[in-house]
Amino acid sequence: MPELFSGAPEQRTLLGVADARNMILDRVTPVAGWERVAVRAALGRVLARDVIAPCNVPAHDNSAMDGYAVRAVDLAADGDAPLEVVGTAFAGRPFSGIVGAGQAVRIMTGAAIPQGADTIVVQEVTRRDQDRVFVPPGQRPGQNLRCAGEDLALGSVALAAGTRCGPAELGLVASLGIAEVVVQRRLRVAFFSTGDEIASIGRPLAPGEVYDSNRYTLYGALTRLGCELLDMGVVPDDPAALETAFRDASLAADVVITSGGVSVGEADFVRDLMRRLGEVAFWKLAIKPGRPMAFGRIGNAVLFGLPGNPVAVLVTFYQFVQDALLRMMGVTPLPVAERFELPCDAAIRKQPGRCEFLRGRLVRDGGRLSVVPAGAQGSGVLRSMAEADCFIVLPEDSGSVSPGDRVQVQVFSGLT
Repeated sequence: MPELFSGAPEQRTLLGVADARNMILDRVTPVAGWERVAVRAALGRVLARDVIAPCNVPAHDNSAMDGYAVRAVDLAADGDAPLEVVGTAFAGRPFSGIVGAGQAVRIMTGAAIPQGADTIVVQEVTRRDQDRVFVPPGQRPGQNLRCAGEDLALGSVALAAGTRCGPAELGLVASLGIAEVVVQRRLRVAFFSTGDEIASIGRPLAPGEVYDSNRYTLYGALTRLGCELLDMGVVPDDPAALETAFRDASLAADVVITSGGVSVGEADFVRDLMRRLGEVAFWKLAIKPGRPMAFGRIGNAVLFGLPGNPVAVLVTFYQFVQDALLRMMGVTPLPVAERFELPCDAAIRKQPGRCEFLRGRLVRDGGRLSVVPAGAQGSGVLRSMAEADCFIVLPEDSGSVSPGDRVQVQVFSGLT
């Protein structure tokens, strides 16, 4: 097996958030393979080739406003210029004549600029009297024109390879008359939960059991990314069953994601199996929640061993896993989940040493925007995650927060 990961069968120190993120991104690469799909099927997919403009957009010089197409030379520096209206140009139905001296053509937004005209005067500033229009002074030559190729020139790169297609990208491709695009193949992700106490939904709980929420959380996050999913269910705390699951998953998928079993308890087998079957780059992070998270490889599959606590699953997925998957999908450049500072309207107790991600809720009071913690912050309290709209990020070296202190905020809408 290639030596892709170094230095950590026995990790004795907690790895910082930035170092862990960089280590992951340095060790994943885009998967091979592409397919050609219809434009509508490209939503959420990543372009494998540049989209080249086969025509100018717009295709012809056209009007940006409703008004009158005129010759700038006919306009007066002082006083209104009377012009004879000789026709009308509509979008899709151009004026077929030529605008001569002292003439104007009524024109609609998007209509082709008539031959001879070089300026559009918006209708709101003009005065109309029968077949004449009076144009006031102060007009700029060439105003309110959209030139052919102004948005995209023939032969230019409309969308670069590595672009993830959203609604605007689909519309842009359609505006070029292109029916199909070449996209990266879907990233194949296998995922399962581990633990004897984990029960699948749809049956009553036995004593000591809890329902499996993590697989549904991961299903939602992975589906939104557009991955091809292999849901392997719940695997008990049995070394043989776990080894079979790991081997099957690594043969079928590009990425394997587990939840639970990466701590140091007697029944936490995931980390040791990862190390025996493949390689482990790290398994302890200076983060809360989410300290026991493993990253490595089994065969050709990248492996993420996430914690078992529901909130820790989401925190570690958003902070580490998601960008790695986007890179493997071929997205370039990676989107940036911006952090910005806001005043915090509550006290927060914290000891330096770990980066903490608290669930937060933005509060708007008039023109003032602030943030407060959203409910109980235990790593098993998924309800507060559903009630939150941001993370309050407290770096490793920071201490407690007093009301009014400014804190870093990472809005959830920037994470997807």
